[in-house]
Amino acid sequence: MSGWLDLDEAQRQLLSLAPVMGSEDAAIEAALGRVLTADIYARRTQPPADLSAMDGYAICGEGPWKVIGESRCGAPFVGTLKTGTAVRISTGAHMPVGAESVLLQENAVRGEDSVSSTETPPIGRHIRRRGFDFSDGDPLINAGAAIGPAHIALALSGGHTKVPVRRLPKVTVIDSGDELASDPENCGPDQIPASNGAMIAAMAAPLVGKAKRIGPVGDNMAALASALVHADDCDILITSGGASVGDHDLVQDALREWGADIAFWKVAMKPGKPLMVATRQSGDRRQLVLGLPGNPVSSFVTAFLFALPAIRQCLGFANPLPLAQTRIAGQTFPAVGQRREFVRGISDGTSVITANSQDSSALASLASANCLIDRAPGAPETAKAEPVTVYSLQNGGFAGA
Repeated sequence: MSGWLDLDEAQRQLLSLAPVMGSEDAAIEAALGRVLTADIYARRTQPPADLSAMDGYAICGEGPWKVIGESRCGAPFVGTLKTGTAVRISTGAHMPVGAESVLLQENAVRGEDSVSSTETPPIGRHIRRRGFDFSDGDPLINAGAAIGPAHIALALSGGHTKVPVRRLPKVTVIDSGDELASDPENCGPDQIPASNGAMIAAMAAPLVGKAKRIGPVGDNMAALASALVHADDCDILITSGGASVGDHDLVQDALREWGADIAFWKVAMKPGKPLMVATRQSGDRRQLVLGLPGNPVSSFVTAFLFALPAIRQCLGFANPLPLAQTRIAGQTFPAVGQRREFVRGISDGTSVITANSQDSSALASLASANCLIDRAPGAPETAKAEPVTVYSLQNGGFAGA
């Protein structure tokens, strides 16, 4: 396999070529999944005052206590508690001045204008002290973090409506092949519906939103050149089909005429050997090009292992590669040849078996799979109940930032 890269080296080279996007401000409520480009600090103190952690009575001194008012959320008690007094209080309400602790409602015996208990809670019990979560100026979220739902709540609580994040890369996907029909409801006998572009765009959507789609494009230089003109503004170009070296595989030649430099081609993996990676300098911007195979499963696997990590790298994720997990073989897996194999698998979370068909064009088998089983080159037969490495297909197999 002279001239073929192994997967790890191919991924390393790919990530080194991916352009990192610049920064922009985004509304925090629209920033889910985006990566911060700067540390975020609190602009306020949380909680802003001492608050009750429970429903009950704010008390001062020993009981019984005379009830002199109420403190509820949004309407705090304005007086001062003295020894032997209490106010009714709700969870999250401000503790009155002079209050020492909170008597739980279930431990309280209420009289007409008083409350008593067999046990007085110790001073400070059931009180959320001012600033116990964070104080004005405290660091909240570090640069490089991927914004999750809890980060959104934290940033809002810290006084932020906008945060600095990596710009979303512009992704363009081109389907190529004379056999492809744009309308699956009007597909000739010598055609198949164009589906790879839609699949790849859907895989990228959680990271970049809507990808630009072009095609299907015929297997001729003029059509490919015309399509590439419409990709001039993208950060990442992903092509499907035509990247090999057959008589009608013209994508590499078209890319060279477009100004791209081929970084590498052919990876020692199955499926997906004819993977191509290139770059193109457009002014002061470097564009990344991935040429994926045309067979649907090969296209999916290479998008999973290369296109999605490249997008995450552009977005500034610290760990852009999919997360390897261990499962138990639910069957015997045969020995592996010279290329690293990615077998479509079905896992119940503990064990894993292969999907029905491993043909690189079998979409039904791909749709039934929920993981890829990673089989090392030259690996011997794996017996049932032995450990195997898998990549979950949920969430793009992603480990996090």
